[in-house]
Amino acid sequence: MSISSNDIKNGMALNLPEGLMTVVEFQHVKPGKGGAFVRTKLKNARTGAVVDKTFRADEKLGFATIDKREMQFLYRESGDYVFMDNATYDQIQVPVAKLGDAVNYMRESDTVVLPMFGDEILGVDLPAAVELEVVETEPGVQGDRVSGARTPAKLETGLMVQVPLFVETGERIKVDTRSGDYLARA
Repeated sequence: MSISSNDIKNGMALNLPEGLMTVVEFQHVKPGKGGAFVRTKLKNARTGAVVDKTFRADEKLGFATIDKREMQFLYRESGDYVFMDNATYDQIQVPVAKLGDAVNYMRESDTVVLPMFGDEILGVDLPAAVELEVVETEPGVQGDRVSGARTPAKLETGLMVQVPLFVETGERIKVDTRSGDYLARA
């Protein structure tokens, strides 16, 4: 299926010779001299690389449909993560390489959104913050609560995060999935 470059919108997926791209931003330009064109910033859906590309006005482009499926993370099996589609109950195995850093924020039975192009999984859409349990941290020093000092803490997924000294083992904390930073107690 193809669309005109005049119909480009933010978030749209395009199947171009360079690869599968999503439109980050676009601008229609009509110079005083010469033909109109569309200037775009595109993000590669597979690698995350961002490129600038210009198209002539009314140029035909390949349109791609990315299906965002809600799936439940069931368990790990020999380096793969097993998910169940919440709509069809089908189970699929996803290699760790496809999931990237998202594995640091997923617990068994969590529900996540997997964007898919055909049968290919393009990554994981996580919420902005997740709640995880602290499984190991050093106790804070009495009287050192005001200095803003931090200590490393190991979370239930294996992720290491710097937390304030008042956070103790067994507590649940909120972690920013974009930066990996401690946000607050849950």
